[in-house]
Amino acid sequence: MNKDEAIRYATKFLEDLLSFFGINVAVDSTCEDDVIQLEVPSTSLNSLLIGRNADNLRSLQYIVSQALVAHGAEITRVNVDVADYKRARADRIAEKAEGWIAKVRKTGEPMTLELNAADRRVVHKVAQDYSDIETHSEGEGRERHLIISKIAE
Repeated sequence: MNKDEAIRYATKFLEDLLSFFGINVAVDSTCEDDVIQLEVPSTSLNSLLIGRNADNLRSLQYIVSQALVAHGAEITRVNVDVADYKRARADRIAEKAEGWIAKVRKTGEPMTLELNAADRRVVHKVAQDYSDIETHSEGEGRERHLIISKIAE
């Protein structure tokens, strides 16, 4: 299954999965950096789809990704967003990252943060705008954490 077929398949698969829950919506899809982006519009069941700590959202991503793997798709990474939940969260994390970076710049002390992979990615991206700040992740699995530090002069 080539890239375009994988995008169409993932979109249809998610629409069919949502219809099982009585949510009949058109899912918007794009592909950036070999990740299929699936945008679910706002419905009355947003909280069900997102779930506590976005667990249901991650589960939807996993299910769609595994369906792509099972069908031998060229690309299998999927990002599902419901009612711009992830985009809004990324914006909030980016704002917090600015504060964390300001604190590290002021004190010179490194900061260790327990964040999920998506949030760590946001902080890494924000930190790229600062020539005197570096970020890196350490640890494995759920024990992985992010370190923000000042670059030694």
